Amino acid sequence: MKKKSQSFPLKFLIAGALVVATVAWLAISAGQDSKQYYVTITELQKMGNKAYKVNLRVAGNVQPGTIDRSGPNATFTLIEQGKLLKVDYQGAEPPPDTFKDDAQALAIGTYGRDGVFHATQLQAKCASKYAPAKPGATTPTGNKT
Repeated sequence: MKKKSQSFPLKFLIAGALVVATVAWLAISAGQDSKQYYVTITELQKMGNKAYKVNLRVAGNVQPGTIDRSGPNATFTLIEQGKLLKVDYQGAEPPPDTFKDDAQALAIGTYGRDGVFHATQLQAKCASKYAPAKPGATTPTGNKT
């Protein structure tokens, strides 16, 4: 009888250790998959094969005349310091209203071996909306700048 009572806690310790190890492995692997690295277009083009294996965030201005919308999807070109990046956006939602020529855009997705950035999320802000006020112009509160 002593033999059974001594092995009983050992079984629970082993089972508990397996559960803890499984939960830790799931947490670590989920964290690795959800990481997104912010890179410039220049950095992206210098990453080599590593660029194809990670989730990325790339920002730039939308090059005028390159937006081609098709339902909720769009293709366009980002430009940043003279470097170009073709983007294919296939998201669950259509591009935001502020997504226009010369707008600052942030594409979130993966870089393909075809040289196209495949975005699943897109954020944009209108450049003119956030431009500094001209001297002497009236602000929305009625004050002069």
